[in-house]
Parts: sequence; C-alpha cells; structure tokens
Amino acid sequence: MAGGGGRKRREEEEEHENHERWLVTYADMVTLLMVLFIVMFAMSSVDQKKFNALKDGLAAGFGDSTSVMTGSESTLDQPGVSAIAPVRPENFMGSTKQAISTQDQRDEQAQRQAQQQSEDYAAASAEKARLDELGEKLARALREAGLAHDVTRRVDDDGLVLSLTSRHVVFQPDRAELSPRGQRVLEVVAPVLRATTEDLRIDGHTNQVPVKPRYFATDWDLSSARAITVLRYLQEVGQVPGERLSAAAYGHEVPLVDPAEPGSQRINKRVDIVVLSALPASARELLDDIQTEKGSS
Repeated sequence: MAGGGGRKRREEEEEHENHERWLVTYADMVTLLMVLFIVMFAMSSVDQKKFNALKDGLAAGFGDSTSVMTGSESTLDQPGVSAIAPVRPENFMGSTKQAISTQDQRDEQAQRQAQQQSEDYAAASAEKARLDELGEKLARALREAGLAHDVTRRVDDDGLVLSLTSRHVVFQPDRAELSPRGQRVLEVVAPVLRATTEDLRIDGHTNQVPVKPRYFATDWDLSSARAITVLRYLQEVGQVPGERLSAAAYGHEVPLVDPAEPGSQRINKRVDIVVLSALPASARELLDDIQTEKGSS
C-alpha cells in the first residue's frame, strides 16, 4: 500500500508539470511581442536631424547632395553655415578654367610689355640717329668756323647736349658775360638750332673751386646768370623763339669731368644747350643705353 501510494504521487506530479509547460512558451511569446512593440515605437520616433545628416552624408559620399525628401532641414545649429560642397567634375573644371584664364592674362600682359619695350627701343634708336645727325650738322658748322673744339656734344636721356666749355674762354672767371669767342660760337649754332622744332634748355654750371664768386653771392647765382646770358643771346641775336627756351642753374653740383683731373675746372665751368627730346619718358630712358652700345661697338 505504501509503495503504491508513492508511485501514484509521482505520476500526479509528472502530469502536473506536463500541464504547465505551455506557460513557458506563452511567456516567450509575450516577451517577443513586447520587444517587437518597443522596436516599432522606436522606429516611429526617428530623430529627423540625425536621419537628414545620414542622408546628406551618404549623398555627399556618392557625389550628389540633392535632397530626395521634401521638408528636410539643416542639421547644423548655426545659421549661415553649410556643409562642405561635394567635389564634382564641373567644380574642378571651373577651377581649372579660372587658373588657365589667369595665366592667359599674365601671358597677355607680358606680351604687351615686351611689345611696348620693343616699340620704345625702336623709337629711341630712331631718335638717337636723328639727334646724332643734328649734332653732326652743328659740328660741321663749327668746323667751318674754326670753332670745332669749343663745343662737345653727347646724347643722354634728356636729348642732345651741347657743352660750351670755358677751355677757350667762353666766360671769364667769376663773370657771366660772354667772351667774344663765346659770342662767335653762339652765332654759328643759333641758325641750326632755330631750324629745329624741339624746346631748348640752357643749363648753367660753375667749377668746383671752393672760393666764393667775386661778383655773385653764390655759385648758384653765377651759374644762373651764365645760363640766362646764353638764353638771351639765342633769343635776341640768334632769333630762336622765346617760347622754346628755358634756363636752369646747377652751381658746382654736376661736373662734366672728374674735378680731380688736371684742367677739369676750365671744362666744368660751362653752359649746356640741351635739345630736349620729345619722346615719352619710357623711350628717352633708353637713349643712354643706346649711346653706350654705339660707343662700345
């Protein structure tokens, strides 16, 4: 009896466990449903900004930032700031075209400068030849009068320069009156200068002896008086139109030769008659270079 009762109890217990086994499956199903609802709820509240950021990032990565959704907003908090534009072929070509255009402009500018320099050099060469011809005409007139060594000539960036030196006593020491020989020189050159059309500038100079002029307050006064004396002679005696004439004074500041050389003081005490070139400044600056080239060739 005792043994039979134990077996019956065990059988009842086994049967009870078998009847409650469905609860495990039910609990698993409820858990899965809860997880499903949670996931669905999470999907129903998508962070729009994060979604747009992901969308724009993927679009930029594939080279196209065009929005495929309406109503999208910027993911950036600060107004006026935008994401970096994607690298597109048309952007690259635009930068390349701009670089090529800039280089073309530089090449064109360099070409214009080279052409201008070439034109200036050609004009300066022609002017140099014309001034040399005028200088030779003046030298020929002086040779015929026996005064060939009283005037030296050169071409610089001002034009043709005729230097009336005092080597043959154009001016007496400390005086601004022309000597008889100086008057003869001006009588010879005046008709040639009168036939030209350029303006003439008369530059007065003194020598570098550190002695105060006897009849003038300073070297500036003496050099100015000598320039005006020559200007008046060219106008009043040589009949050169006054509107073409001007005067300048340099004192002892611009020696013709090195003051340390023997005999330089007689040469540096002079008056220069400058036939002013009408070329533009850019072309006149080349006259010195052409003069140097001619002299070295």
